[in-house]
Amino acid sequence: MWPETDKTQQLLQGARDGDTSARDALLQRHRDSLRRMIEMRLDKRIQQRVDASDIVQEVLVDANRRLADYLENPKMPFHLWLRHMAKDRIIDAHRRHRVSGKRSVDREQNMNVGFNMDQSSVDLAAQLCDQNTTPGAAATMQELHVRFQAAIEELDDQDREVVIMRHFEQLSNQDVAAALDLSPAAASMRYLRAIRRLRTLLGPTAVDE
Repeated sequence: MWPETDKTQQLLQGARDGDTSARDALLQRHRDSLRRMIEMRLDKRIQQRVDASDIVQEVLVDANRRLADYLENPKMPFHLWLRHMAKDRIIDAHRRHRVSGKRSVDREQNMNVGFNMDQSSVDLAAQLCDQNTTPGAAATMQELHVRFQAAIEELDDQDREVVIMRHFEQLSNQDVAAALDLSPAAASMRYLRAIRRLRTLLGPTAVDE
């Protein structure tokens, strides 16, 4: 999901050297990944009011403004730095539209709620179910998606976050550890625990490792 590291490092070096084209390319090559991450996490009801593209643009403008400070002291990989800013913007949007005004999204009951996941959620659900259980044989793709959605919401916040980061953002275990301020071993154990819990929650077709 996130751009490859080698090219990013080249562009970061170019930005340090004062190359404005490298600076622009660095930000633009992360635009699509940011958008996917934001669309995945932004409540569907809030998306009726806030366009994910607007949040992406806000993040990139902020990143451009703060890039010199990042380049001077990069405490985390560039893509984790961007997603950290994006998560702050998402939290702000949720707070603003849940608590402000008479038409808070909490009053709009006709819209869907939850993480916005795609085919990846069905694929993961099928992997966690019995190997003989396929979307075509045991359930429709939509049914698998609904089951997975319900199961992942039952996880505690950090376990759910680990699954989303590993499977839907395609972050490495090292990235997850850095983003959550855990050791790599602790991040790995949390991920394995979350996957076992998901298998249990997905129902009678789930099996142990």
